Amino acid sequence: MKLVIFGLSISSSWGNGHATIWRGLCGALARQGHDVTFFERDVPYYAAHRDLQNSDDYELVLYSEWNDAEPRVREALRSAEIAMVTSYCPDAVCASDMILNSAVPRRVFYDLDTPVTLERLEQEQAVEYIPPYGLEPFDLVLSYTGGRALEGLQSGLGARRVAPLYGSVDPDLHKPVDPSPQYSADLSYLGTYAPDRQQALEQLFLEPARRAPGKKFVIGGALYPEDFPWSENTWFVRHVPPALHPAFYCSSKLTLSVTRSAMAEMGYCPSGRLFEAAACETPVVSDHWEGLE
Repeated sequence: MKLVIFGLSISSSWGNGHATIWRGLCGALARQGHDVTFFERDVPYYAAHRDLQNSDDYELVLYSEWNDAEPRVREALRSAEIAMVTSYCPDAVCASDMILNSAVPRRVFYDLDTPVTLERLEQEQAVEYIPPYGLEPFDLVLSYTGGRALEGLQSGLGARRVAPLYGSVDPDLHKPVDPSPQYSADLSYLGTYAPDRQQALEQLFLEPARRAPGKKFVIGGALYPEDFPWSENTWFVRHVPPALHPAFYCSSKLTLSVTRSAMAEMGYCPSGRLFEAAACETPVVSDHWEGLE
């Protein structure tokens, strides 16, 4: 089976969680004999932090502008059996238009950010990766979260057939490894900065750090502002590529998982990130356990 995917990024995990998921999924599909082509717009901030140049398992197509990619896209779609557009793909609307007007047998939309999508719709905010005609024309709409998120995709965006495809990790990569002195800590946290995580991070990470000056606390991630309230015993790692996630988790006595507010309100817990930590037998404290799959 040949799949063509239009996504945010598979080449860089900097500032996004999509890349880790796609690498695991595309690698697993390839090992089962499927042919996968992933189209990604080559943007400067991912290019500057690219931690995957290419893969023997699947084809990565980087393009500068959609118009430049169109000939290659049309060629790929001619032999594809499944074409998939995903949330936060910068050319999601153009890609949707093209695959829905093609002869591809199965047209799929995968929302890896369903609670965020639905929250923005409820607040009447623009959702740039959703086509103006909604999701009704797609043969299948996949969601990173289940439960009432699936109902929201149907009632709010017209999806006809919905199913969950939960977050996951690659067990060949995320497994116990030797601790790394670079990531040694009493408490660690790995995640991109987001304002709606800050309150939980303050309560469960930064305040304990202030109360335990003799302990070591390590944060790994991107987009942390200059005025972030660091303490002397808090260490920062600007970027931890997926290949080093196991070492990061296996090097701390305890790790923290913080769920974004939109997902927490929908009863979702980031199981993929928890399983990464659990693979290293690192105890996990989460700010939101309800809804753990």
